[in-house]
Amino acid sequence: MPNFTYSVHPDITLAETLPAEFYRNPRVFDAMQEKLFPRSWQWIETGENLNQAGSVYPFQFLPGFVNEPLFLSKTETGEVQCFSNVCTHRGNILVHNPGQYKKLTCNYHGRRFDLQGQMEFMPEFKEAQGFPRACDHLTEVPCQTWAQFPFVSLDPGFDFKPVLEVMQERIGFMPLPQFRYAPELSRDYLVNAHWALYCDNYLEGFHIPFVHAGLNQVLDYGAYYSELFDYCNLQVGIADSGTECFDLPAGHIDYGKRIAAYYFWVFPNMMFNFYPWGLSVNIVKPLSIKQCKVRFILYVYDESKLDQGAGADLDKVEREDEFVVENVQKGLQSRFYQTGRFSPKREACVHHFHQLLANNLNS
Repeated sequence: MPNFTYSVHPDITLAETLPAEFYRNPRVFDAMQEKLFPRSWQWIETGENLNQAGSVYPFQFLPGFVNEPLFLSKTETGEVQCFSNVCTHRGNILVHNPGQYKKLTCNYHGRRFDLQGQMEFMPEFKEAQGFPRACDHLTEVPCQTWAQFPFVSLDPGFDFKPVLEVMQERIGFMPLPQFRYAPELSRDYLVNAHWALYCDNYLEGFHIPFVHAGLNQVLDYGAYYSELFDYCNLQVGIADSGTECFDLPAGHIDYGKRIAAYYFWVFPNMMFNFYPWGLSVNIVKPLSIKQCKVRFILYVYDESKLDQGAGADLDKVEREDEFVVENVQKGLQSRFYQTGRFSPKREACVHHFHQLLANNLNS
């Protein structure tokens, strides 16, 4: 796998963006598939399939891109674990459908595992010497949960606990376990642009007055601000007068402020948007160097506030973002555009993202 050398100056007042070549080079895109995303943490959308002990949920880690077959299982104590979903005998997919299981038996040759990934039985293997070995058990994959939400990494490149702590500090007052998964409101968007361009756009409120007229009416653009952390950042939307905002408890870090939305981004491709009505999780999934799929997963807490404030009409806001991002994708093919500069006041989160991309690809 080739190494790349990208440099993003740590001082945003001097820094330039990643070059257009970053978004156009197929070798860079392939390198991210091998070096970046397997080391990332990814939200796993289980819906209501992992509510009880004995629940097993098979899935692909970033389907269409990384394609690693895995499954989640919930123990009697409520712990969620993740394992390879490949039988250790001949590589058959082990679990095909979510459901309640006591044991997992491969439908190819009958190898049986418990829900903790331990091989228990294999027919016609009495004569095999030195069997079973440690590698005959299923490989456990790192998994962390926050409230009802599981996150998985194939080979973690960073500690995920501080990321969860950052989000918990801001929205821990909300009853996350009570949030209702809303499949009727969740949907996919196919965006004809490089996945990182979609993240670039998300990571700055600079474009709001120019692109989102409706959103601009409910946010105080002058008061909009951001905060940076190691592998995540936060944009805080301040409500305009009369706009729905959070009822923050006394002692909260933002108590006294009219917060309309908390926009959390987690490196490299996850967004967690908290509104007074609940949560919209946005996962940006690379498909090709010129296309990505954005999954909107909604969890509702207070349905009476769904059509109010910064969290209203998310589909309209998304379509407006798509129009801009897809035009940037076209513009980056120009021979005349090479790189740009950052607004020190408005694009700190984009600068943060570009630094992380450069550092991870250069390593």
